[in-house]
Amino acid sequence: MKYLMALDIGTSAVKAALFDTAGHSAGIVQEEYELEKPAPDIVEIDPEIYWQATQSTIAALLKISGVAPGDVPAIGITSQGETLIAVDQEGNALRKAIVWLDNRAVREAEAIAAAFDLDEVYRITGQQEIVPGWTASKILWLRNNEPEIFRKTAKFLLVEDYIIHKLTGRDVTDHALAPSTLYYDLQAGDWWDGMLGFLGISRTQLPKLQYSGENGMPVIAEIGLHRDTLVVTTPIDQVAGAVGAGNISPGMVAETTGTAMAISACCAKPVHDPQKRVGLYCHATPGSYVLLPWIPTAGMILRWFRDELGGDLSFDEMDQEAMQVPAGSDGLLLLPHFGGAVCPQVNPSAKGVLYGLSLGHTRGHIVRAIMESVAFILKENLEMLDALGIETQTVCSIGGGAQSDLWLQIKADVLNREIRTTETREATCLGVAILAAVGAGIYPDLGQAVAQMVRYKPSVQPNPEAVGAYAEHYGKYLELNQLLLPTFGE
Repeated sequence: MKYLMALDIGTSAVKAALFDTAGHSAGIVQEEYELEKPAPDIVEIDPEIYWQATQSTIAALLKISGVAPGDVPAIGITSQGETLIAVDQEGNALRKAIVWLDNRAVREAEAIAAAFDLDEVYRITGQQEIVPGWTASKILWLRNNEPEIFRKTAKFLLVEDYIIHKLTGRDVTDHALAPSTLYYDLQAGDWWDGMLGFLGISRTQLPKLQYSGENGMPVIAEIGLHRDTLVVTTPIDQVAGAVGAGNISPGMVAETTGTAMAISACCAKPVHDPQKRVGLYCHATPGSYVLLPWIPTAGMILRWFRDELGGDLSFDEMDQEAMQVPAGSDGLLLLPHFGGAVCPQVNPSAKGVLYGLSLGHTRGHIVRAIMESVAFILKENLEMLDALGIETQTVCSIGGGAQSDLWLQIKADVLNREIRTTETREATCLGVAILAAVGAGIYPDLGQAVAQMVRYKPSVQPNPEAVGAYAEHYGKYLELNQLLLPTFGE
């Protein structure tokens, strides 16, 4: 039996997982780490922590699974995007990683915006805004504020690139990881020389680009993996999750309800929104693309409510209380803008709103209203995609929110369409393992790998009675949103 290993290097934890060639899980291990936040807008971490967590999760996974290293032909790696790691000629980090959440580079983002037309940036990179979080802004900040580090930097890497270098000694990245750097030309499939020149860096300071599942590289690090194991690049984590959901061709949408909500819509050609509401990324296969609407707070709202007002209830217990409440929460509405509004309407200053409270409402009403609000903003974004000509015939829900039967039913009722969900809870890791299987030659292409390794639970069907109730309630949600959203901020 052969097994594929997947590494998902996230913002606060590394996950390592093993799957057999049929997509069955053989084990998963997670190790968390703390980010450093020494001042407002500064978020850093020692890159060595990523590497230490990677080594320990790989060792623990092999131990608990009992899988021999020689039975792992390939390991795929995905990560968060945008986080900047500056390294020297030997691949040693020159300073702490500047995490994607870091927003110190405000002036640098403004300088980029002054030098480049936003329409040009959107057309070339697929990114519809210029913000401090993009890697280009961080590099420019390094140049302006730490010129000695900037001068010494041999390579500017992302987290996936850094771990690949540690494992293989090679500087390689994935096309589908690069778009949100702001110096990747999406349609040319190459680095954008215009932005590199503005930043004052060269192509030799960036890793080699290759496609997901292409040209596996042998492991050289002495960390318990077999020397014949191949390391395979994979897309940014949200796109890897879309692969794990089977979303590799137009017509299907994968939505991840985790801390935030991310919606992955596959398209066969570049699609740019005239209103610049949504970013465009590469998919795992050459020549295919993904629109990625996202909502900053989704499952995070439910967790906030549990921790602050939930009375020590578990998520399952909150589900049980919310099940006793009718569709529409007896008129209670929530606007889910606890971290600002991004898609399909933009207002960074937006705040959450709980509207229509009465003495008759209970904790269960609020829990259900939170779930309904996430379903409503999902519907808003699917309507936006429909208006852009993107087919959304099938919706697959993944992430922590997909573990709630109630939440899946609410989404089915609000959207008035069936909702799929995968058998595995770890769709992102499965997507990485699928691409590792392609890279190892176990399957000849991504389509066959997905067909063999992705399985779904029985679909959740809409309830006709709830569909009618939600049609009216959704209209009220839109009206409230239109009324209040412009009032936040200046």
